[in-house]
Formats: sequence, C-alpha cells, structure tokens
Amino acid sequence: MSLSKPGDITLSQTQRHVRVFANGTLLADSKAPVELREFRCPVRFYLPADDVKWDTLETVGMRTSCPYKGTADRYWRAKAGGDYIAWGYSNPLPGVAEIKDHVAFYNEKLQIEVDGKPL
Repeated sequence: MSLSKPGDITLSQTQRHVRVFANGTLLADSKAPVELREFRCPVRFYLPADDVKWDTLETVGMRTSCPYKGTADRYWRAKAGGDYIAWGYSNPLPGVAEIKDHVAFYNEKLQIEVDGKPL
C-alpha cells in the first residue's frame, strides 16, 4: 500500500487483537479495530466504544478539525490526570464513516500491543 499525497487514507476492518495500556493499566482491549493509515502519519487503530474501559478515562472538553476526517469532537485522558490520550468522531466525513463512534489512542503517549507485540 502506498499513500502518496496528503489526504490519502486507507481503512481496514481487522480482527487484530489490540490492547492499550497507560502505565500498566488496561484502557482498551479489542479484536475488532478499524486500522487507519494516513499519509505521513503513524497507523492508528480505532476501537469500538464497547471495547474501551470507560472507568479508566475522563472527558476532556476539546474539539479539533481534520480536513480529511472531520471534527474530532470527543477527547479523553486517563483518570489519573495528564494530557489527552484518546479521541473520537461522532460524525466523521463520509469517506471515513467506519470510524464513527470508535476511539483512537495516541501511540506516542501509551503502550499499544497488536497481536501480543508492542506497536
């Protein structure tokens, strides 16, 4: 797969096993993520909301806009505090509708395992 210009996005519904940790605490565990690849960005796994351990997160009042995915209108941080670590789109643009009501976590800020191996 070759993403050659800004705005190039590929989505894949996968059955890969993705687990997300913050300092040893499990935040999410999914076997039904959507894998999103975007030009010059790290791969992101969007996990179904049912696979997130909501008791470990709290809402952050924030919104951002992406010209390719729409408005990320939900952000979360670990209940222990700190910066935001996850986000979601309740109304993404039509070309990426598969990420609606899914949650993505920052690979750079957390420990993410894919099929039992560190991402």
